[in-house]
Amino acid sequence: MSDLFHNLKQNIKGKQIKIVFPEGEDKRILLAADRLRSEELITPILLGNQDEIAKSAKELNVSLADMDVIDPAKDSRFDKMVNAFVERRKGKATEEQARQILLDTNYFGTMLVYLEDAAGLVSGAAHSTADTVRPALQIIKTKPGISKTSGAFIMVRDDEKYVFADCAINIAPESQDLAEIAIESAKTAKMFGVDPRVAMLSFSTKGSAVSPETEKVAEAVKLAKEQAPDLVLDGEFQFDAAFVPDVAKKKAPDSVLQGDANVFVFPSLEAGNIGYKIAQRLGNFEAVGPILQGLNKPVNDLSRGCSEEDVYKLALITAAQSLI
Repeated sequence: MSDLFHNLKQNIKGKQIKIVFPEGEDKRILLAADRLRSEELITPILLGNQDEIAKSAKELNVSLADMDVIDPAKDSRFDKMVNAFVERRKGKATEEQARQILLDTNYFGTMLVYLEDAAGLVSGAAHSTADTVRPALQIIKTKPGISKTSGAFIMVRDDEKYVFADCAINIAPESQDLAEIAIESAKTAKMFGVDPRVAMLSFSTKGSAVSPETEKVAEAVKLAKEQAPDLVLDGEFQFDAAFVPDVAKKKAPDSVLQGDANVFVFPSLEAGNIGYKIAQRLGNFEAVGPILQGLNKPVNDLSRGCSEEDVYKLALITAAQSLI
């Protein structure tokens, strides 16, 4: 695992990348932020009640030097943010509503990212995924040509690294959604030093079964190749045909992939979520993520059961994403 993050650290070290943590009063956040700051990897921005943050920091022997500690209600940029939020929401929020909404640290933190006062955001230690993702979709929005965000996991075991997606967000992606997920997952793979070879998964290999489900994946392959012609990608594949060379020779002898795929795009959230958990629990892979893909600026979601180490790692990933 140390090797996985070595390149990320080298890429971001000393760049003073600002990452905002809307849950600044949480002890796990404070400990991770202290470590990130002391290693000169990022400049943390902590949101919340300044007195409570200072109290928790003192209890943990954490120095708040070189960190920005912000109470949204007291910030001098609040009026500017209100106006920017109303404009961004295009009539979906009045000024009065915006003033109330931006007291929510997730919304305030997302506005800091949108206004480029921070490079990215990490939340979720005390909030649901919806609380973290909703402000990002409303304010930061997806990249041009991307209709939906998606969630990828980096699966790590010893020297093996693979990308699994979408395992976190889209329940029933359509063909265009799958094509977008494939292209964005390849970018995520590159960030971790993986030369992407993308397999679009199904219960069929190259037409061995025909159904609306398999045809959806076959169409996604076609769309992805049109949108990213230089990407090594193929499908539809059963997992063994994408991963086992001997099976690939039999089932897909003419494919550009010969059992050497390292980025796996699942046809549904059900399949992706089950797949990564099987690899994690039976295969002893460590699952790093979910890493949100497709947004204009990086926002990432923690589990409410996360550890200090989880916060630290996801902040590193978020900072690295900001450089892409």
